[in-house]
Amino acid sequence: MPLDLYARVSRVIPPIEWATMAEDAAAIIELKKQRRAVILAHNYQTPEIFHGVADIVGDSLALAREAATADADVILVAGVHFMAETAKLMNPGKIVLIPDALAGCSLAESITAADVALLRQKYPGRPVVAYVNTSAEVKAASDICCTSGNAKKVVESLGVPEVIMLPDEFLALNVAKETDVKIIAWKGHCEVHELFTPAEIHDLRARHPGVVILAHPECPPEVVEVADFSGSTAVMADFVRTQKPARVALITECSMSDNIAQGSPETEFVRPCNLCPHMKRITLKNIRRALENMETEVLIPEALFEPARRSVERMLAVK
Repeated sequence: MPLDLYARVSRVIPPIEWATMAEDAAAIIELKKQRRAVILAHNYQTPEIFHGVADIVGDSLALAREAATADADVILVAGVHFMAETAKLMNPGKIVLIPDALAGCSLAESITAADVALLRQKYPGRPVVAYVNTSAEVKAASDICCTSGNAKKVVESLGVPEVIMLPDEFLALNVAKETDVKIIAWKGHCEVHELFTPAEIHDLRARHPGVVILAHPECPPEVVEVADFSGSTAVMADFVRTQKPARVALITECSMSDNIAQGSPETEFVRPCNLCPHMKRITLKNIRRALENMETEVLIPEALFEPARRSVERMLAVK
């Protein structure tokens, strides 16, 4: 295993732990060459994946954009199922793999296309903005997608006084505070971010004087209210890299801090985080197995493909 590969994760993975990963990492690097494959990894993946074997990393918006131009025959998504579906929507002629088809998302599972149809009946004429954390079925039933990083821009791009935004209630409420557009929200929640509380933020400040608190907009509004800054995982990462706070706490999924810490030695990371059990279903071992056996391939029913793709493309067109 080349020494420079371990150097990418040396600040967050001890040498003895890396020794158990090196063989799989080396095999993955070789398999990518054989398969003409690229690995897309979300910011919540563990460092050995994020820094060690991934080719493209980022938040949901970045991965959606990069998937559209990936120069490869095979795209492996180190993330959850809706991300792999999005990659397939943007790359219909390529093989898209997910190492564990059971890597789901509480938000995506909180709503169906039938629910969207009922919302349209209840609120006729309102456009439906679907968070990318939804199934292809729900994207196909919606008008446009958004991410936590561009939700406000997407909502305002529609030029209407009122929209339906689903499925994340907290993201919708947080966006509503930043825009004059009235937002009708669904009741879905992220099982990671809904656990954070204002009391936890106040306790962090008491125990870690001077800490800068960055909260993800999937957190409850009362948590975002007492944070210093709120933004998507990409915005959080940019904040740390450019502002270089002496001490920071990222109110989001655990691996986010590890992945930023590797490149920010001047910042101390306080880690009050919750694990996403779905993201953690992706490992070096099942990435290796997926590339060896070309499984599990992500397929989208033909009837859903074009309308779902259209919703994602409309999002990507918003600048």
